[in-house]
Amino acid sequence: MHWSWSIVTSRSSRIRRDIARLAAAALLTASLGACAEGRELVGRVVWVADGDSFELADDRGDRWEVRIAGIDAPEKGQAFADRSRRNLIRLIRDREVRVDWYKVDRFDRYVGKVWVRSPDAPCRADDCPKTLDVGMTQLTIGLAWYFYRFADEIAIEDRARYADAEHEARARRSGLWRDAAPLPPWEWREQRRASGGR
Repeated sequence: MHWSWSIVTSRSSRIRRDIARLAAAALLTASLGACAEGRELVGRVVWVADGDSFELADDRGDRWEVRIAGIDAPEKGQAFADRSRRNLIRLIRDREVRVDWYKVDRFDRYVGKVWVRSPDAPCRADDCPKTLDVGMTQLTIGLAWYFYRFADEIAIEDRARYADAEHEARARRSGLWRDAAPLPPWEWREQRRASGGR
């Protein structure tokens, strides 16, 4: 068998490049694991951007941007956007939350299920169990849509629960469902992009 030097060199370069990529991925995974305790972030909420995203600071002072999985809240400029944000502030600002995250989105936000201690829990310390599903709460009171587009990314049991919560909020005409035909935020964003907006 006769090998061309260019084929061998090309194959070696590809192998080195693949090894470098694997090493970089392993390093990133290790650093994320170290920073985020595996797939869990715990910290105090320091800023709420809107009805489905916020920033938390962990006990080392590192800050993490978070997007609540499974829901999509009204965007700034949409009806009920301010009310949705204010409700999220009421639920989580200056409180310790746990985020069971599963991905980092294109805006570098950790996307996951967010848990906080229920306001009516008898225990008042930060180490009390965090049993209130924040996304579910936003859906139940009609201040967010169930984000069907990403349904396959959340737990199977949450898919049904979240869909039911939105359906019940619609039936009660709660929150944004008071409007005859509320525009979902993903459609609102698409219209803004089409018209040259953000």
